[in-house]
Amino acid sequence: MFDAEGWHLRRAEAADAMPIRALVRTAYAKYVPAMGRASRPMTADYDAAIRDNQVWVLENDDQILAALVLVAEPVSFLLENIAIAEDIQGTGVGGRMLAFAECEAARQGYAEIVLYTNEKMGDNTGYYARRGYSETHREPFGDTMVIHMKKQVA
Repeated sequence: MFDAEGWHLRRAEAADAMPIRALVRTAYAKYVPAMGRASRPMTADYDAAIRDNQVWVLENDDQILAALVLVAEPVSFLLENIAIAEDIQGTGVGGRMLAFAECEAARQGYAEIVLYTNEKMGDNTGYYARRGYSETHREPFGDTMVIHMKKQVA
């Protein structure tokens, strides 16, 4: 999936928690002015996520370029977070990471993958819609709305 660049996709290890946290904080910083606060991924406990969920990292020479947090729930497969390093955003890496998440959902026996985004996070809803996700519902969260989306994968 990332062989052409010489990058490696692997499961995260405990030592990756701090670099993942730094990557996510940088990748999501652009949304803070619109939201008026740090987003949920920016404040997440990545030690617990690595221990309890399926966290993947894309790396190049021991530098983490992207991170993906997947949660296998009883009914659906949740894409909880995807973060791409700023210098490679817009190059298609996010789409390939998303495709990997969808393949993992199907491989693990799920018929769909679900995610959520904040309405104040730019064009995330449009980005996911262009990749086959449909909005299922919205829910209020403080002064904004969380948009829930899903895609059939099997």
